Formats: sequence, C-alpha cells, structure tokens
Amino acid sequence: MSNRKKDIKGSAPDVRVCGNCQSPEGSDGALKLSACARCGLVAYCSKDCQRAHWKISHKPHCVAKIDRSPQQLQYDASKYRNSATLKAAAAEEECIICLDSLNKAPITKLKCTHVFHAECVEELRKFGVKQACPLCRSPLPAGPEQLNEETTRRYLVIDRQVAQGKASWSSLSPALQREIGEVIAGWRSAADQDFALAQYNLGLMFMHGRGVKQSDVEAARLWKKSAAQGFSVAQLKFGFMCQEGRGTAKSDAEAAFWYKKAADQGNAEAQRGLGSLYELGRDLPQSDVEAARWYKKAAEQGDAEAQASMGSFSLLGRGHVAKDYFKAVFWFKKSANQGIADSQCNLGILSQEGRGTAKSDVEAAFWYKKAADQGSAQAQCNLGCLYRSGRGVVQDDVEAVKWYKKAAEQGDAAAQVNLGFYFKAGRGGVTQSDAEAAHWYKMAADQGHAQAQLSIGFMHQHGRGVAKSDSEAVKWFKKAAEQGNAAAQAKMGFYFENGGGGVLQSDMKAAQWYKKAASQGDPNGQAYLGRLFLEGRGVTRSEVEARRWLQKAAEQQHPLALAVLPSIKGNGRGVV
Repeated sequence: MSNRKKDIKGSAPDVRVCGNCQSPEGSDGALKLSACARCGLVAYCSKDCQRAHWKISHKPHCVAKIDRSPQQLQYDASKYRNSATLKAAAAEEECIICLDSLNKAPITKLKCTHVFHAECVEELRKFGVKQACPLCRSPLPAGPEQLNEETTRRYLVIDRQVAQGKASWSSLSPALQREIGEVIAGWRSAADQDFALAQYNLGLMFMHGRGVKQSDVEAARLWKKSAAQGFSVAQLKFGFMCQEGRGTAKSDAEAAFWYKKAADQGNAEAQRGLGSLYELGRDLPQSDVEAARWYKKAAEQGDAEAQASMGSFSLLGRGHVAKDYFKAVFWFKKSANQGIADSQCNLGILSQEGRGTAKSDVEAAFWYKKAADQGSAQAQCNLGCLYRSGRGVVQDDVEAVKWYKKAAEQGDAAAQVNLGFYFKAGRGGVTQSDAEAAHWYKMAADQGHAQAQLSIGFMHQHGRGVAKSDSEAVKWFKKAAEQGNAAAQAKMGFYFENGGGGVLQSDMKAAQWYKKAASQGDPNGQAYLGRLFLEGRGVTRSEVEARRWLQKAAEQQHPLALAVLPSIKGNGRGVV
C-alpha cells in the first residue's frame, strides 16, 4: 500500500464516503473509493463525482500534499481570522453540506480552514459516520458548547491553584503554562465558532492578561461579538469598556445602549450602570427620574451599590422619590449589610442625628467603625470625633488621633484640621509641634476648609510653625471670612481697625466685618463692635448699640466687654 493511501486512512473516519454524493465505501455503486490524485484528502466513487465536486467546491480547496506544510496551514488559517475576509469568502462560496450560499446563514471555520454554515456543522456532529470535514475529511473539532465546557473546567483547576497560593498568574510553572495555553486554544476554537460564552471567557483572559498578552482592544472586540449575540454579561462588560474608553472609543451613549440591552434582560449590574449614566447625564439627557427607575430595579434584585443610590435618592428626595429618612435608612441598611462603606458611614450619620432611626451615638460608632475599617475617610474622621468627645465610645485622644491620621492621609480636610489641633496642643500621644500643626492646617486650607484657613492665618499672624507674616495672615483670614467664618470676620475687622498686612486702615470696614461676626454670636466681633459704637468710629455713636453688643459679649465672658460695660450709663443715651 502506498504512503498516499496510508495518509488517507490515517486522516479519515472508519467509514469513508464519496466527497460528492456521500455514498459510503462498500455500498452499491461505491465499492471502492479513489482519492484525489492532487491532495489525496478527498475520495470519490467515480470520475463523474470527482469532476462534479471539482466544479462545485473542491477546486479552491485542493492543496497539493507538498504545499501542506505546518507553516502553510497556519498561514492559510490566519486569513480566516479576519471577520471581513471570512464574510467576503462567504459571499462568494456555497456551503458544501447544504449547497446553499454561505452568506445566507451564520458561518463557522474549522481548524482545517474550510468554511461552512455553523448549523450544518452542528448537524454533522449528530451522525457518527459524518464527523469529518466534507472537503478534506479532517475530524470535526468538538462542538463549541462542549469545547467551552471542557476548557472552562481545565481553567478552573488552574484558577483554584492560584487562589490557594500554589501558583501565581505572573509566574506559572512550565506545566501550567502549557495547560493555560491549551485553555486559550480551546476557548479560541469555540469563539471562532461564534459561541458567545467562549468569546466572553476569552475576553476575560485578554482583560487580565492570563495566558495571553493583556489587551483591552482584544477584550473589547470579543465582548462586542458576544454581546451582539445577546449574552447579557458581555453586553454589560462591553458597555463598561465604552464608558471607560478602554479598548474602544469612549462613549456614554454607546455604553447606555449596551447597558440597556443587558438591563432589559434583568442584569442588575447593567441596570445600576444605566441608572448612573442617567444620573450623570453625559452623552445622554440627564434624568434623575430615569436614574431612580433603574436604580430601583437593580436594588430590588439585591445590588448593593444600587441600594446605596436609592438610599441617597430617598435621603434627598430626588427623581420623584419622596424624601423619606426611614426609607433612606431601609436602603442604606440593606447596602451596608453587604459591606458598602458609604452606606455604613451614612447610617452612622443618620444614627448620630436621629433621622429615620433612633438617635444613638453607640449605633453611630458601630457603623462608622465598619466603614472606617474599609478605608472610608469620612467615617474615620467621624469616628475620631466620637473618640475625641467620648460619645458612643470611651473618650480616648490616642484613638482619636489614630483615626484622624488615617483620614487626613487620604486627604480628608476636616481630619487634617483636627489632627493639626492635636499637634498644636501636644495631645493624643503626639509630640507638640507647631510646624506639624501648620502643615496639616495648610493641607486643609488649600482644599477650602474655612476653619483651617482661620487656623493657618493665626499661625502666620503669630509666627507659630511658619514665618510670621501679617500679609499671609490677612490672605487666609479673608478666605475664611468670605465663607462666613465668624472668627475670621472678627480678625478682618481687627486688621481694618488697626491697619497692617497690606490692609489700609478703615474704621468703616472694620465695623462692617465686626458686625458680620457679631451677628453670628462671635464675642470678639460683639465686643469690638460695641466699642466702635461707644467711640463713634466707623458708625454713628450710640451708647444704646454699644451697650447691646457689649452686653452680648459680656455674657460670653469677653474681658473687654466686662471691663467697659460698667462705664456706660445704665439707661444709655441713644445717639449723640
């Protein structure tokens, strides 16, 4: 027997069939089949069948044995990896199985590079005698569903070893590298057959760079193909890529399109994502009503982040959601119990204020601690405040400093101010340091925190921890005063009354700033405004007004008011 005949037998199934009429070898009219003399891969029962098959489809696929090197086969296969090429081939050829045009139904490419209707190949798999390519008799690969299932099981074995610490994705053993290579090949084969789940899985591999070079572009491409087939998780993933501009053009409108498709299938994460796009209103009309509608759908399915959003909408009364503290607590608690730090912090605030739930500093501390342990800067700062005041917890300045520092290092302005206070006072287990205090005050002041601006202004005024500078002091006092800080307004009154720091002396402007501070209950503003009324500087002299403001300051034990008030006649003299 010739080598050619051995090659035919080695690549064919147990029962050979005519490449044209499909008559099994040994049947009537097909007692002995003869192989194609050129390729040796397809056999025929007669010359007529061979000629007919050549005209129908065999001619473009007949490759001489000498030309079928592994490199050539790899090259031939690669030309079909491009979907545009595959579609072009489909437009020109017929499916050899059903003899209908390839462009009339979804197509698939086998490992041997031959292209057929995907449905026809699936039909072939149902018949044991026909589980081979009708053109070259190469065995059919496993069906995409079976292939994906088997490949996924192999992947999970590797993933489990990584999860258990027995392996690492960044440094797999040679054996595991070979295994993950076969996993990728399996998913790729199923993906090439347009199996949506395999396309999705392969996209994950490209996203995380497991077994392949990391590529957002390839991940997005695969997820889009899977999404186009209606796979909701892929629609969600591709929508996310569109929203973030990863591997594809950034577009909230395109993201909303895919989120909507997944959301309509009940995907809670997509419903929440669609809600967030409507809330932001980028590339599509902003709508709190639509945002609330989608958030609620996701929240009712148990999506923790959507529950947090519903809590916020209920707290503020947005999107036709009634303002309801009890409902806000209801949603925040559901979300908090799933570990969402923002919801835990919000529950702490509502518990501390007694809104929608019983007022309880103990309950507030409980929720703040849960959120603080997850790194929530606001919760860390709030927990520090409870330890500082001893509300809901045992008073402890050291614990207060610990939590303030954690929050301050994350950029929380309120925590930075409080930490500055502890360094200025040298309490809570820290060494007294004006320089360190000024550092934290400045960090918060640069974020626009009014109390911090007042504090850094004070440090510049007195040269503590920073260079003494009235002009710097005035700069920061003015920033804080313009935000309504009463103590800073009194400081501005002082500089206008006395001049300095780049400020021209003006009793009138001094009186204006003192009155702003006094109206908010600041004792310095009240005392100094009273003195201006008493002396008639910047205002019309009035002992009635002087007594009124000095009395208010005296009630707060202001020394100037206590000293001056007795010198004013008991009934005042009105305007003089």
